[in-house]
Amino acid sequence: MNKNYSDSMIVAALCTAWYVLRAFLTSFLWIGLAFACGLAVHDLISSDWQANYLARRVKQYTFGLDQGASDSIRFPTTGPFDERFGYAGLAGLSKNLVTRDFDIAKQARMSPQLVALIERDFYPPYREKTQAGLRIYDCSDTAMFSARYPERTYPNFDAVPRLLVDTLLFIENRELLDPAHPKRNPAVEWDRFGKALLDQFISVLFPEHDTQGGSTLATQIEKYRHSPDGRTSSGKQKLRQMASASLRAYLDGEDTTLTRQRIVTDYLNTVPLAAQLGYGEVNGIGDGLWAWYGRDFAEVNQLLQRTVGQADMGKQAQAYKQALSLMIAERRPSDLLNSKASVLNELANNHLRMLTQAGVITPVFRDAALAVELALSTTKVATPPSSFATRKVATTVRTHLSSVLNTARLYDLDRLDLTVTSTLNSKLQKSVTDVLYQLKDPAVTAEAGLNQKQLLESADPAKVVYSFTLFERTDRGNLLRVQTDNYEQPFDINQGTKLDLGSTAKFRTLVTYLEIIAALHARYAETPMEELTKVEIDPRDVLTRWAIDYLKTNGPGDLPTMLESAMDRDYSASPAEEFFTGGGVHRFDNFSADDDGRVMPLREGFRNSVNLVFVRLMRDVVRHYMFQTPGSSARLLTDAKDPRRKDYLARFADREGRIFVRRFLQKYRDKSAMEVEQLLIQGMRETAPKLAAIYRVIDPDAGVGSFTSFLGTYLEEDQPKEADIQVLYDKYAPGKFTLADRGYIAGVHPLELWVVGFLRAHPGATAAQMLEASSDERQAVYRWLFNTRRKNAQDRRILSLLEVEGFLEVHRAWKRLGYPFDSLVPSYASALGSSADRPAALAELMGIIVNEGIRRPTVRLQSLHFAEATPYETQFERRTQAGERVLPKEVTDVARRALIDVVESGTAKRLRGTLVDAQGNAIDIGGKTGTGDHRFDTYGKYGQLISSRVVNRSATFMFLLGDRFFGTLVAYVPGEEAAKYHFTSALATQILKNLMPTLAGLFDANAKANACL
Repeated sequence: MNKNYSDSMIVAALCTAWYVLRAFLTSFLWIGLAFACGLAVHDLISSDWQANYLARRVKQYTFGLDQGASDSIRFPTTGPFDERFGYAGLAGLSKNLVTRDFDIAKQARMSPQLVALIERDFYPPYREKTQAGLRIYDCSDTAMFSARYPERTYPNFDAVPRLLVDTLLFIENRELLDPAHPKRNPAVEWDRFGKALLDQFISVLFPEHDTQGGSTLATQIEKYRHSPDGRTSSGKQKLRQMASASLRAYLDGEDTTLTRQRIVTDYLNTVPLAAQLGYGEVNGIGDGLWAWYGRDFAEVNQLLQRTVGQADMGKQAQAYKQALSLMIAERRPSDLLNSKASVLNELANNHLRMLTQAGVITPVFRDAALAVELALSTTKVATPPSSFATRKVATTVRTHLSSVLNTARLYDLDRLDLTVTSTLNSKLQKSVTDVLYQLKDPAVTAEAGLNQKQLLESADPAKVVYSFTLFERTDRGNLLRVQTDNYEQPFDINQGTKLDLGSTAKFRTLVTYLEIIAALHARYAETPMEELTKVEIDPRDVLTRWAIDYLKTNGPGDLPTMLESAMDRDYSASPAEEFFTGGGVHRFDNFSADDDGRVMPLREGFRNSVNLVFVRLMRDVVRHYMFQTPGSSARLLTDAKDPRRKDYLARFADREGRIFVRRFLQKYRDKSAMEVEQLLIQGMRETAPKLAAIYRVIDPDAGVGSFTSFLGTYLEEDQPKEADIQVLYDKYAPGKFTLADRGYIAGVHPLELWVVGFLRAHPGATAAQMLEASSDERQAVYRWLFNTRRKNAQDRRILSLLEVEGFLEVHRAWKRLGYPFDSLVPSYASALGSSADRPAALAELMGIIVNEGIRRPTVRLQSLHFAEATPYETQFERRTQAGERVLPKEVTDVARRALIDVVESGTAKRLRGTLVDAQGNAIDIGGKTGTGDHRFDTYGKYGQLISSRVVNRSATFMFLLGDRFFGTLVAYVPGEEAAKYHFTSALATQILKNLMPTLAGLFDANAKANACL
């Protein structure tokens, strides 16, 4: 055979074999590729592989609650729902709460895989809440307040009308509930997603091309819950939403049937629907129907659950179209729901036609719905009425909680995923509140015996506000058990007022006095007798003199005995003495004239609340501080050459001038020029020189014509002749007299003239501006004091400055024991209540007495539980604190006995024996009464009372009950209505007496249960 032929045959055979093999391989690859594509398409539809993989994967992303703070927790930083529920701010809140005496008791621990997932910017997969909000419980776990947002929701898928489900799926996610594929991944509808991608590509080439989103309900939920501002800002953000939704879909395993139903329910319950005026943001179809259409959610669901019938088709069609419009509005809620009802109506009509074509609704139903014209509400829909008293106690707790969490608005607070346990006893709170509200009824007050002298007499009981607080002493602090009033306003009388609480200030004065005696005992008790005799004491420091004389006579002894002796020191109750205090001369009266001629022990003066006893006691306290404060010295009052006198006088001039400038500014502020003139001259005996001296100060640039007119207004027939007017005009021209001389001529305080003139030249001037501008004038007015020939006048004014310094020490002592304000009126009248107080501050002082000199924290909140059943769950518990000793126990023992004496034999004796335990044994009641009659008085230049305007009236009783409970009760009438009331502190004690049957349960055999211990 030809060799060439043989080779050709071989090559041909090999080529044929290669082509056959290549064809086979190509066919195999195409078949394989087709098979792979088929598998991919099958998985895209059925999600079998995804379901298996993601269901296994998601099991690694776990979390659980454990003791103490967690080192494996990651909080979100953005996302509308994460911010609204408080998750995004929990890290900051935790730091804040730790500084407010709370500790983390328990906190969630995340698995390492979950931490890694979050750090890769995925949203943690867990069963999220559709509703959250603040819940408040009392000390026995009884609900006091519950806010759930959204408020109107479907509890489950079966509760959703099928018509709404079909409508939603047609608009948003038509394949979501396909039963043919139980493992379907609800996060993606691939055909819609592919079309959306194609639309986006085309829009790049042709910007006018209309694009549509490819989001499923699952990814939309991820978006408006967790994406920044609830928006998709990038492709990366979209992929994050899809991946997170995919993981969340398989939390319950590979079968997503129930998960997909839950997605429908969650979307309907939480979809954002803009914000309504007076209500805030609206989420969910239920709240949307209520906020935007004023519809009752239950009624709408009843209509849509029925089979559509001719009889009520109009009502059904209206409810359906309103719900449909909200589903449509989700894409542009702020735009469509706030100002474009007509546009929304047209969009709804278009959808009705498409829904009919798809067979979701019938043509007849469509026509009925087309006939409905949508009308959006522009005002907040009224909420059902509720008891103001019930809301107020919750508001009190919420307000305190807001300050603890540093939350700006109660609106934000109520939307936190937070459960709070307070210390309040809601059962006792309600009982006390009911009693206080009943006291508005004249029949009830008459039956309670309140229509008597020193009580309400015949005045209207409805105008009296009663405020009651009760605390319990415990090792954890002073726990607030009751805080209530019958004032139907949000205002908190207990903590938000500055009230004249009258003679309760005597108790502060008494405690300060006993503290001074205790300090003197500590200072001198161990001092040898020969050294005691050498101690230099100013004659006016009577307390130091008494203490040293006592120790000389009785020896060191023990402090309790010395304190009891100090309570037996005698004081005059005479009102005949004039007291130079507060920069002026004052006289004081006793409540009962029977005390006027008596000299009595201090304990009796306290028991019966005798005013002059405590005026003199305050004088002793202030003078003790005056002459014991480092730097002050009595030599200033004896040595006219002491160089410090000049400094004191300058300071006096500045201080006194500031007082008058402020006083006169208050007098003339916001008045017209004519009103100022009339007020300035009011009560004056008008003469030409007086008027000339005044006018040339208050209007120095005015011409002779204006000056003549001014004189004519006030002098009328006695007006000087024209020539004399010119003389007066020239004589009293600016610069001719000092400001002090002009004031002397006019009979007006020089600084009053200056203030009027400054206000006329600078309308609207502030106090700070006037004080800065008047610096030289204040010194000039008192320049005569620096003449050493006027030593007596100098001494009085130096003593006034020393007194101010003494009151600074009194204030420091009061402030340490809870006094709420930053200054005291430097007057002996502060012992009678002129410096005002607050009921809450009195309760704090009483708590120090009950706790034997230890100040324990006031506790209103026991625990805070954030984000329950989430990866961010955190529980806080109130930290137990040891307390701070602020008074010797010996002082509080004496003070406590004095308080009990007030009830046993003094001004609160109507309470004697009203509280007994289960065995019939009397329980100690102690307290201090106080009557406040706050008036705004206006005086003339000669000290005569020109007018008196009543500001408010109050009756107060600060009390202790046994050795565990204490608090305050205040009766209060605000405004000028108070002039019609003449009650005394007896009213407060009588109301507490009426409350005793309600409070008695605190002391029975089950006292611990009743007090929530």
